Amino acid sequence: MNQRIIRLALATALIAFTSLAQAQWMWVNDKGVKQFSDQPPPPGTPANRILKGPRGAAVAELRKDTAEAPANGEEAAEGNEKATPAKPTLAERNADFKKRQQETAEKTAKANEDAKREAEKKKYCAEAKSNIGTLESGARIAETGPNGERNFMSDEARAQKIKEQRESVNSICK
Repeated sequence: MNQRIIRLALATALIAFTSLAQAQWMWVNDKGVKQFSDQPPPPGTPANRILKGPRGAAVAELRKDTAEAPANGEEAAEGNEKATPAKPTLAERNADFKKRQQETAEKTAKANEDAKREAEKKKYCAEAKSNIGTLESGARIAETGPNGERNFMSDEARAQKIKEQRESVNSICK
């Protein structure tokens, strides 16, 4: 019988200690990291940062000190509302998505238009450089007159055309 009493006392003591092991504190520190401990948070920790505490008067007293605290074990709803903006509604998210989609389409269209202009510019530059090469080669160049007759380009006309082509290349083909 004596051993039964000792075993019962030992079992009661173990049960009492296990209830203390469940006394966990959870709070958010100054850096925004969640802290878990069996010790209460350091003094000066605002009550809205204390997320969970053990059952009993210790949590209530901490929360009474700051007068901002919610009930035990609950997150500080008021503090979180002020710290984080409200989540957008589905309609707002759809509107944002459509706006981003339209902006992307406009950027793509502009990029395609710029690429097309750049390709035309390169083509024009290549043709102008080819014309300069032909004009400078010294070969006779024939032009068709207004009545359909064939006329050969004079040296003065050739020099004028070379000058015009070089100005075009210098201004456009940089």
